[in-house]
Amino acid sequence: MNERLGALLDFIALTDRLKHVHRAARSEGRLENSAEHAWHVALIAVLLEGEVTPRPDMARVLSMIALHDVVEIEAGDTFAFDEAGLLTQAAREERAAEAIFGRLAPDLAEKCQALWREFEAQETADARFAMGCDRLQGFAQQVHCGAPAWAEVGLTRGRSLKRMQPAIDLGGPFAVMIEALYARAMAEGLLRP
Repeated sequence: MNERLGALLDFIALTDRLKHVHRAARSEGRLENSAEHAWHVALIAVLLEGEVTPRPDMARVLSMIALHDVVEIEAGDTFAFDEAGLLTQAAREERAAEAIFGRLAPDLAEKCQALWREFEAQETADARFAMGCDRLQGFAQQVHCGAPAWAEVGLTRGRSLKRMQPAIDLGGPFAVMIEALYARAMAEGLLRP
């Protein structure tokens, strides 16, 4: 086997560790992991593709979704409302991206880093669609599990809106579904007013 394919096998083994990065949401009495999250975000993207105009480039969207949390293998998952963790998140994730993607052949490393950076920058319609799916999944997961992580930080609707507003601003199905989740969260007392 050549060096390129050997590096790919090593990268595949490394990225399998995403299954061991836990998130703040619970599922069936256990913490969700980042690999499950990425799969669920991808499924949401597939389901919403035909509900938005213009239609996203699904190859780019699914590639961004597959890569967007790979950096958490090194940087860990930062809960969206962990004020201290958010202060260092960008720097930790940038270092992790260099280390993780740097294990690939230079052309693949460049491709993966570019897709990861596109997702992070949110400057393209495809990246914003992928972000909307990501935010929708995380918010829905918290609502569906009873939001114990929100309760721990005393999360208010206003504070959560700062995170969710970019996804709501996408309009269409994102705005409708997120508002329905807000209604449920408020009715069930999962968010403070």
